[in-house]
Amino acid sequence: MPIQDLHDVERRYEELTYKMSAPEAAADANAYAQMMRDYKELTPLIEEYRRCRRLEQEQQEAQQLLQQEADPAFTAMVQQELCEIARNLAQSRENLKLLLLPKDADDEKSVILEIRAGAGGEEAALFAHSLWRMYTMYAAKQGWRCETVSENTTELGGTKEIVFSVEGDSVYSRLKFESGVHRVQRVPETETQGRIHTSTVTVAVMPEAEEVEFELNPKDLRIDTFRSSGAGGQHINKTSSAIRVTHLPTGTVVECQDQRSQRENKERALKVLRSRLLQQKQDAYDEAYNAQRQSQVGSGDRSEKIRTYNFPQDRVTDHRIGLTLRNLQGVLDGDLDRVIEPLILADREEKLKQNHEDTP
Repeated sequence: MPIQDLHDVERRYEELTYKMSAPEAAADANAYAQMMRDYKELTPLIEEYRRCRRLEQEQQEAQQLLQQEADPAFTAMVQQELCEIARNLAQSRENLKLLLLPKDADDEKSVILEIRAGAGGEEAALFAHSLWRMYTMYAAKQGWRCETVSENTTELGGTKEIVFSVEGDSVYSRLKFESGVHRVQRVPETETQGRIHTSTVTVAVMPEAEEVEFELNPKDLRIDTFRSSGAGGQHINKTSSAIRVTHLPTGTVVECQDQRSQRENKERALKVLRSRLLQQKQDAYDEAYNAQRQSQVGSGDRSEKIRTYNFPQDRVTDHRIGLTLRNLQGVLDGDLDRVIEPLILADREEKLKQNHEDTP
């Protein structure tokens, strides 16, 4: 959308503000919630648009003043002010271009996050646990809520596999860049000769799918119950509250045993299954689209590492954008914005570039 067309958007924003302030607005909870979402989404755009118009007005007034004034000292002051306005105006217009970029339809959603130990045995499992800790600490800083769906642990405290949900505002917009292979290089505690080992962990981040987005046919499902295995006290070992759901057409299996009741486990398992199947559908589309659009941009294989955590050199490297950071432990303690913010910026720049190339 061209910047000049934002006048109509501003009018819609003002109408939305008026409707939300009306006494009867809260009568329909769903409609009011949608208005709130629209208002929240439009606010940054309208605020920047109004700032841009204000700067344009200030620039016009300063230029008129410059034409009318003959005093050299005053003229110099106005010219200096014009330079400052021009800088701010250029930045504001750039901000508007970024805000007008099409958003990922899933950006506002919560996510299902899956972490699995890859190559490296116990060392990979220990690092998988470290990544789980990193994401939960980051989620806590963002005010998000995490709930474990299923977990397979090792005797040494590692994690072979863990599936958990992260719920909150715009979770996917920040965690979507985490999908891929994470590589760790360090000396394991079990290594007696001090040799550095390289292990891998895979991370999958899926937007949480709602029932309306992916409807499951009950005939396609086999649902089994079994006794939960893990921590939970006497109750969890006496009842068959754990749920295993198998999607027969694809063979996809989801287990959930971390909720208190069989019903809660079933609901959580079905939510994960919807998200996995929706992601599979999207992946198939992306694969076909990318093969058609570009034949050679790397292998595109999920085994390609996206990030390396090098303990001996206290270094985190994101290979997609060539970013290298120090203070590895800080990142593992949840200071993940140092990695995520540059990735978001690089993604925006790529979209701006693509948008410019696609514009005739």
